[in-house]
Amino acid sequence: MLHVAVVGSGPSGVYAAQSLVQQDRVPDVRVDVLDRLPCPYGLVRYGVAPDHEKIKSLQNNLRTVLEHERVRFLGSVEIGPGALPPARLLGLYHAVVYCVGAAADRRLGVPGEDLPGSYSATEFVSWYSAHPDALADASAPDAFVRDVASAVVIGVGNVAVDVARMLLRGAAELLPTDMPHAALGVLAQSRVREVSMVGRRGPSQARFTTKELRELGALPDTDVLVDPAELALDPAYADPSGLPAASRRNVEVLRGWAERPARGLPRRLRLRFFLRPVALVAGAGGRVAGTRFERTLPDGRGGVTGSGAYEDIPGQLVLRSVGYRGVPIEGLPFDPDRGTVPHAAGRVLRDGVPSPGEYVAGWIKRGPTGVIGTNRPCAKETAQSLLDDAPAFVRRPLREDPLTALRAAGQEPVEWPGWLAIEHAEAALGHSLGRGIVKIPDWAGLRTAAGGMRDTP
Repeated sequence: MLHVAVVGSGPSGVYAAQSLVQQDRVPDVRVDVLDRLPCPYGLVRYGVAPDHEKIKSLQNNLRTVLEHERVRFLGSVEIGPGALPPARLLGLYHAVVYCVGAAADRRLGVPGEDLPGSYSATEFVSWYSAHPDALADASAPDAFVRDVASAVVIGVGNVAVDVARMLLRGAAELLPTDMPHAALGVLAQSRVREVSMVGRRGPSQARFTTKELRELGALPDTDVLVDPAELALDPAYADPSGLPAASRRNVEVLRGWAERPARGLPRRLRLRFFLRPVALVAGAGGRVAGTRFERTLPDGRGGVTGSGAYEDIPGQLVLRSVGYRGVPIEGLPFDPDRGTVPHAAGRVLRDGVPSPGEYVAGWIKRGPTGVIGTNRPCAKETAQSLLDDAPAFVRRPLREDPLTALRAAGQEPVEWPGWLAIEHAEAALGHSLGRGIVKIPDWAGLRTAAGGMRDTP
């Protein structure tokens, strides 16, 4: 029997588990999928916007894998400093696959970035998605939008589109989602009336998908405003025929909005291009009041150069959405330049040599690129490498069930029945509020809910 630990229960981790148990090269492979949280599904649960129900339904596919007879979910298992070190974890299993994603946000590196009112987009997403780590030190539950009339979102990828859309969505549209009730109440009372989403390059280089972009045009009571002069700075704008199909569609959508007159609606979304943030500006009380941008121009090589002209865009809330980085795990090698674990076809490299029994998949392997489906071939490659190597270490006997060892090491794993208890509690919470399923947003609530089934026969 080959017993493997997969660290991380998001798409890359679940796809890795699936690739290992749904093959016939090595018989009787058993996989424990470990997660720091008591809930599975990773960014599908905590990163996909609440109003994207079709994408969130991917949880049903992931559930099928986690309910496989040779897969075991173990939540609330901490790997790293002050917890279970990787070397100890490897001693409990024949092999370990790390699928821990890229948990850190890239910073702007400009003055004023740490002013009150300036956050990463991920912090905002975690708050409205009920991640239990979200804004644990916030002074008030409405810290994001309190006294905010206008917001600036820096970045033009899908996450930037998500947070801009959530700031402008009406409460009635969010009521059917699983958004935590406190966040729903805060957004229902929000006074945000204008959002500027700003990119340093042109529309042909924006990272959002056309489907996400078009959703902005369907926001009720919201004008989407695009400056034709900014679009015209893009050399590909006049003739987008040479662009990839997705970029060409984006340009056409933006062209339609630029040619449409403003309708005078209560809320406004401004899409801005060729502006590079150089500083966040403080206002009364020391809170951010706006962002200073430098106008950029195409440099002819796919990048941009500064023009020396500057513009201030007001906003009492600034959300940066400029990418992610992997976070080092103490005990594993790490490439700080790439933000990934060094590897060869998924095999972890220590000093350039494959480390027996240690593997990576997902963003910590390849960097924060691709969509959810990109994780499937990535995980499959890693699983194939592991299976190729299996004869070298499968003969090593494991002294005990890893679950017993985890408990002896001070961990308190939440098994699948505990997760089902959380699901039941979230359904009951929603019913009590006259809504559908409503997520439990805090560690204490999740632990209490998970414990409700531990002693149940």
